[in-house]
Amino acid sequence: MAPQAVPGHSGRVFFLPLSNTILSCFKDNSVFAWECDTLFCKYQLPAPPESSSILYKVFAVTRDGRILAAGGKSNHLHLWCLEAKQLFRIIQMPTKVRAIRHLEFLPDSFDAGSNQVLGVLSQDGIMRFINIQTCKLLFEIGSLDEGISSAVVSPHGRYIASIMENGSLNIYSVQALTQEINKPPPPLVKVIEDLPKSKLNAGDLKVKVTSRRVQLPSKSRESKIQTRILKQDLAGHCENKENELSEGLSKKRLQVLLKGYGEYPTKYRMFIWRSLLQLPENHTAFSNLIDKGIHAAFLNLQKNYPIKSRKLLRVLQRTLSALAHWSAIFSDTPYLPLLAFPFVKLFQNNQLICFEVIATLIINWCQHWFEYFPNPPINVLSVVENVLAFHDRTLLQHFMEHDITSQLYAWPLLETVFSEVLTREEWLKLFDNVFSNHPSFLLMTVVAYNICSRAPLLNCNLKDDFEYFFHHRNNVDISVVIREVYHLMDTTPADIHPNSMLDAFVSLTKGQYPVFNKYPKFVVDYQTQERERIRNDELDYLRERQTVEDMQAEVDQQRDEYEAWYQKQELLRKAEETRREMLLQEEEKMIQQRQKLAAVKRELKVKEMHLQDAARRRFLKLQQDQREMELRRLDDEIERKVHMRDREIATTAKDLEMRRLELESQKRLYEKNLSTSQEAIAKEMREDADAYRRKVDLEEHMFHKLMETHQTQIQNTQKLIEENLAKAEQACLNTDWRIQALRKQRSGDLQRNECYQETAKLLQKNRRKEIEVLNALSEEEAKKWEEAKEKDFHLKSERKVSALSDASRKWFLEKEISDAVEHAERPHGKVVPRCQNEQVASSCFPATSQSSDISEMDSSTRISLSQRRVQWDGVERDLMERVRNLRQRLTARARHRCQTPHLLAA
Repeated sequence: MAPQAVPGHSGRVFFLPLSNTILSCFKDNSVFAWECDTLFCKYQLPAPPESSSILYKVFAVTRDGRILAAGGKSNHLHLWCLEAKQLFRIIQMPTKVRAIRHLEFLPDSFDAGSNQVLGVLSQDGIMRFINIQTCKLLFEIGSLDEGISSAVVSPHGRYIASIMENGSLNIYSVQALTQEINKPPPPLVKVIEDLPKSKLNAGDLKVKVTSRRVQLPSKSRESKIQTRILKQDLAGHCENKENELSEGLSKKRLQVLLKGYGEYPTKYRMFIWRSLLQLPENHTAFSNLIDKGIHAAFLNLQKNYPIKSRKLLRVLQRTLSALAHWSAIFSDTPYLPLLAFPFVKLFQNNQLICFEVIATLIINWCQHWFEYFPNPPINVLSVVENVLAFHDRTLLQHFMEHDITSQLYAWPLLETVFSEVLTREEWLKLFDNVFSNHPSFLLMTVVAYNICSRAPLLNCNLKDDFEYFFHHRNNVDISVVIREVYHLMDTTPADIHPNSMLDAFVSLTKGQYPVFNKYPKFVVDYQTQERERIRNDELDYLRERQTVEDMQAEVDQQRDEYEAWYQKQELLRKAEETRREMLLQEEEKMIQQRQKLAAVKRELKVKEMHLQDAARRRFLKLQQDQREMELRRLDDEIERKVHMRDREIATTAKDLEMRRLELESQKRLYEKNLSTSQEAIAKEMREDADAYRRKVDLEEHMFHKLMETHQTQIQNTQKLIEENLAKAEQACLNTDWRIQALRKQRSGDLQRNECYQETAKLLQKNRRKEIEVLNALSEEEAKKWEEAKEKDFHLKSERKVSALSDASRKWFLEKEISDAVEHAERPHGKVVPRCQNEQVASSCFPATSQSSDISEMDSSTRISLSQRRVQWDGVERDLMERVRNLRQRLTARARHRCQTPHLLAA
């Protein structure tokens, strides 16, 4: 809620960085934080202690919005923690500072927004920069003669622009101002080298000359910070550019220093790592990755990796999300949190450096790790196994005897980058050497760690013991391991050396990060699709569960409202009964009081009569006058008491009447409210009943209409199905009938042909004498049959073949009849040769190419007219019988078809 009274503004209102919170300070030194969207007061800072109470005039906030610096007309500086909403530090400036005119935090690329350096511009025109944690004065700009009027710091904290009191504009380089502070200590080892044979010139050495003054002298124009690099090459000497880093450091000198001391100085380790890895510090590209938010694969990271520090968990989540947005494979890499965690813990105050260190590590020291994804890198592990087999075959044989593969003794060390088996100091010492050498150094470290631990490993016989050994810290000297790595790097043959497999170091590109796609894309795409499908299913389930919970909450709310209404009605009823009982009790009390008052009055009257009688008896006539005065006095008293009694009774009656009227009005009010609520409830129930009745009528009408429509559709569909079924059944029956008739015709034709052949064979024996008559007709018959063959060759359908067969048989019968007549007229003495009869029989029954049902007939076959008629009569009777049977079958099928729709409907 907003404060009750606003004393007035001090003229200083500003937004907190990266938020919608407005901070304002009033004249009474009270500081309030407001929500921009709702103008809701989020919190108020408490009052500072009275011993250091100042009137705030100037403010400054760090980039992460956690610390507020406030100052005014005093040399005290207040530092507020906005998260805890309390004053955590009071800094006292030098005594010559009497008032603070301006405050400005100095940004740094590696503090993640928690700025530590604060610039304080005082009334003397000097701006002093102090460290708010150590409370030390780092440097100052301006002077008493050339005072600063106002100053501002660049967004990246590299330059400071100030307007001087004389109107000039000065720009200062923060790097030059802090160069003396951050200068590394001089090396402990000095190497004296002989002069080369060639003659040295005066300018042959590379010298970096830097001049700087913290406090600028008065009216000195030559006090500007200057940096000059004087460099000339030796004659015939070329520097190795590969060993020269971007910051001017020499990689070879760093390696010499590393071999001499075993590790880099703790104070300058991060600076050396940045130089060795050649980090580009792509702020824009990294900001784009961070702006994409938390990746869906790491939303529930705290469930799998519970970390006590919320800040560390948040930084780890953001770093992993940035890696996943950079390349899709990192969203499905299970060991990525283990690999990234030590670097996140080390660089948790600078997420950009953390991300680029991990990305550089993946590109160079994790080469070929993802070619067999999601399986471990078999090719990399095989290289480690080959090197171990060359240097310590006994240990490898021990691993093989106990079924211990490289996925157990090498992969756990690689996927955690030794963070599980080394302490913090040992791990930093190891990675000083890893980052200073070829990417194969990491693989050699795995082999060296196993060789240095061969004694306890040879004593292990169980698989659980091996797993425990490679996932927990062991008594291994990391210095010995590093010396063994250098020994392996020098003594390993070239054919099995990891240098032949791994490429040389490649730094990240400037501006944009390189594309990382060295992995099986189809596996990652499939896993991404499956994860998206599972996530959508989970969202649907959560949405449905939320809907059910909302409905349940609504039902519970309605039930609670009904119960509250019933309880309220019950309380009102009980209150009404209580009021009625109280009214009855008051009436009974009033009656009792009246009875008591009447009894008291009677007693008073009796006492007065006795007193009067006694007075008259005592004083008799001598005190007549006094008795009369007493009587008058008593009369006055009685009148007064009567008047008082009447007044009390009237007052009591009025009070009772007013009470009765109040109760009556309250009763009427209760009855009116009750009747109003009952009428409203009855009206609402009537409306609900009418609405429900209308809804039921409408639903019944729609249901009946739907049933009628559905019944009509069912009847139409059933009718259509029955018609289609009847048509299909009739078509089947017609087709069956036609097929059967055609088959009958074919079988009859075959039987007739067989009969013809048998008859022809029998007649051949009896008609040898008719050969002379048939010879005359054979030529004509041959011509006719040749024409029939030509016609049969062009027939394509079975029905035409059958028609041609019928025509041939008809022609044959006519011929037989004519031959029989001729034979009857001729004498029977002539004999026809057998060969001629066979030719005539063959010419009468030719074989066509398209019909397989007509058999070859002998040209001399003859059938008598009487025998042929008898055969035709038999065939006709057979056909009539089959037609009758076919009709019966059709009738039965038609009946069955009529019954089928009823069965389907049932």
